[in-house]
Amino acid sequence: MSTKDGAAIIKMLQTRLHALNDLALTLKHIHWNVVGPHFIAVHEMIDPQVDQVREMIDDLAERISTLGGEPKGTPGALVAERSWDDYSIGRAESIAHLGALDMVYTSIIEEHRAAMKATDESDPVTQDMLIEQLRGLELFQWFVRAHLESGGGRLSTADAHTERKAAQQAAEEARGRP
Repeated sequence: MSTKDGAAIIKMLQTRLHALNDLALTLKHIHWNVVGPHFIAVHEMIDPQVDQVREMIDDLAERISTLGGEPKGTPGALVAERSWDDYSIGRAESIAHLGALDMVYTSIIEEHRAAMKATDESDPVTQDMLIEQLRGLELFQWFVRAHLESGGGRLSTADAHTERKAAQQAAEEARGRP
């Protein structure tokens, strides 16, 4: 791998590292702030996701180091270098959090897929790691979406473009169900 390719991959991996660190914190925030009739199901679903995301974080940081980079895992670096806003939902019903979390997962998965494609020729080892992480992230999103889908496969958050809108749509649709 060329020095130029290595530097580009390190930079890209650092962005993914920040995204997954942010995801782990967001998942714990949801775990602590979820309420309502499905509290325990969502509360207990989230912790294994946190654990697996933390393993992904460690893999990313170690890959950055392997490539000669210096992984930055401090909150200040994450906030200074991220391109997204903080998760916007506080204490809320389970279904509202799941609606917003679906949006979070969509964004992370899309960006992970772009990173995976960017490493296709230059770094198949990194690409393999990202593919494995995508497998887990997509599984977690499936768990979330199972709460948001109708029997016909319609996603209650399908038209949402923000976390708040997704949370609102999910909550409104759930109120209409038995």
